[in-house]
Amino acid sequence: MSSESPTTVEEVPPNILHRAIGASAIGNAVEWFDYGVYAYMTTHIAKSLFPEGDDAVFFTLIGFAVSFLIRPIGGLFWGPLGDKIGRKRVLAMTIILMAGSTLCVGLIPSYSTIGWFAPVMLYLLRMIQGFSAGGEYGGAATFMAEYAPDKKRGFYGSFLEVGTLAGFTLGNGIALILVHTLNDSQLADWGWRIPFMVAAPLGLIGMYLRSKMEDTPVFRELEAKNETEEMVKGVFKDLITKYTRPILTLFGLVIALNVVNYTLLSYTPTYLQGTIDMSEDDALLVPFFGQIAMLLTLPFFGALSDRIGRRPMWLFSCAALIIAIIPMYKLMGTNLTGAIIAFAVIGLLYCPQLATISATFPAMFPTIVRFAGVAIGYNVATSVFGGSAPSINEWLIDKTGDNLWPAYYMVAACIIGIVAAYFLIETKGHSLRGTEVPGTPEAAEEQRQLAAEAAR
Repeated sequence: MSSESPTTVEEVPPNILHRAIGASAIGNAVEWFDYGVYAYMTTHIAKSLFPEGDDAVFFTLIGFAVSFLIRPIGGLFWGPLGDKIGRKRVLAMTIILMAGSTLCVGLIPSYSTIGWFAPVMLYLLRMIQGFSAGGEYGGAATFMAEYAPDKKRGFYGSFLEVGTLAGFTLGNGIALILVHTLNDSQLADWGWRIPFMVAAPLGLIGMYLRSKMEDTPVFRELEAKNETEEMVKGVFKDLITKYTRPILTLFGLVIALNVVNYTLLSYTPTYLQGTIDMSEDDALLVPFFGQIAMLLTLPFFGALSDRIGRRPMWLFSCAALIIAIIPMYKLMGTNLTGAIIAFAVIGLLYCPQLATISATFPAMFPTIVRFAGVAIGYNVATSVFGGSAPSINEWLIDKTGDNLWPAYYMVAACIIGIVAAYFLIETKGHSLRGTEVPGTPEAAEEQRQLAAEAAR
């Protein structure tokens, strides 16, 4: 890397900025393509890799949750490393690890062939995926945020979540094609494996794009001052003692974000089939249309956050969801049309959160601990409340007989989100340069000093 001081974020040429967006988004797409495919193929994976029985789907959903239990360990490993050696290098490693383990899931022999080794291999590979994902999201969000212009961070950051939904929708589309063209026996035998094979070329494309990028201007600025070697020293203690408010705020926001995310996007097909007795074709159509609507509106919400701020977007989204979720889940249980409308309404009310997380979360920490703060804080909350959402909802419905438990769970999470958003420091338009928390008086003073240095 060059030792010269980089240009400011605002001076990044548009073609480089657009390449940075693509390099960030494709990794997110690979990650969420895997989660989407796993969610949409749950019943067929259960038939192939687990013994027959009523609990097969539940244990397959446990495999979904297992990957999240390991994500904090991934965050603890990749986060400080990304603050020391750079965002680009870590992201190149995480995308290959993620794509490779996803490919291997599709190669696991069936339970009838190797017995209990099949679910054991599935859980191990899901743990590898979780380990890589522990660095992927925090790194991609940091990479995107540090490249984006300060006044358009919300707009450009929203494309990271466009990648998320593109991956989900691609997985959904492939699942729909397979369900329409193959019978149940073919799907359980080999059809469910096909989508997992797609991850390999996606991962190679992502690694190529990331290898061609320079690291972010914000990171290179500190690297040029020889400050990166000190970044990982005492990082865990600093996150607990110096950055307690942003860590706790991040926890609360992520609880709201990911309980809604995984309950709505990942669990809905299983919920509609197992609880509402909807056909598999219809159960896959419901999120397909809703995700396309969400995908198209994300840049609009991202741009809106650049005008009115991130905090109002979060407060509105959480409050609106609290009001709408239970009525929409009642509508979801009526028929296919009602389910499509309900999913779309919840999804669109959720979009103000989803569209702004890439601009919100990295801006909660200074550059010296940004990757670590986002990776660790995001993944700890996600592992406890996000990945467990499908299996918890399945268990609650089974134990109580109340089909509205997913709605209750999301409402409770959004209440926590409102409390967290109240304490969120507004960073709309603030620079991410420097060593202070953006949006604070200390950061404003540091920006004045940096501007004075640049003027000399």
